[in-house]
Amino acid sequence: MLHSTQNVPDAPSRRRLELGGGRVTTDDTLRFTLPAGVAGYADAQIDDYGGERPPGLPRFAHRPDVVLSLRARFSHPAGEQRGTAGFGFWNAPYGDPTTRRLALPAAAWFFFASTPNDLPFAPERGHGWFAATLDATTPRALGLIPLAPPVLLLNQAGPLRRRLWPAVRRRLGIAAAPLAVDLRQWHDYRLEWRRDGCRFLVDGAPVLTTPTAPRSPLGFVCWLDNQYLVLTPRGRFRAGVLPLAQEQWLEVSDLAIRGG
Repeated sequence: MLHSTQNVPDAPSRRRLELGGGRVTTDDTLRFTLPAGVAGYADAQIDDYGGERPPGLPRFAHRPDVVLSLRARFSHPAGEQRGTAGFGFWNAPYGDPTTRRLALPAAAWFFFASTPNDLPFAPERGHGWFAATLDATTPRALGLIPLAPPVLLLNQAGPLRRRLWPAVRRRLGIAAAPLAVDLRQWHDYRLEWRRDGCRFLVDGAPVLTTPTAPRSPLGFVCWLDNQYLVLTPRGRFRAGVLPLAQEQWLEVSDLAIRGG
């Protein structure tokens, strides 16, 4: 897999990662671009947990009582954008795309997933543009591990799944809210990750407030790629990449992380 990594100008703790033709440019704004004609996996990303680490800086440097704010827009409307994209904090549970590792997932972020993505931490449709939290590292979540086989079996029946799955989501710290905005227009995004919960705002208006928040140290990430994942409460699993007929991009400005 062809890739390049380097530090982001004016932010030496952040890595720029470009895979499979993905590009990150840093002129007046940050632009994450995937070219037309991509057939394999492509990613354009910045993060502060991968690559070379400044001395004394842990891999996941952010804790509660941190605020992320930025402005962003996409090249395409939600129905035409392909793959996944977003910005926020997570623990890279599968490793970054260049170094694989396994961990239980934790995240607080703004997340986009096109069809055919079907994600358990998404709103009911399993895809779209949304704000979300997830923390599978807590004792409440770990207690579900021995119950996974019977839960999976019971989820095959629709009425049982509708009663059971909301309780599972709560124990996993999953909260999500769809965002009804035009992705092609500039919008202001703000994430307040506190010890007692998270608050997400778009253009100054609250869109999601959660009663719990990830407790683990997390890393910042902002990315655009062409992958998809199907992982449903009924046990369906499928993953792959989506071919791109057109160039697509995510543009970000006024990125700031304060506290934490």
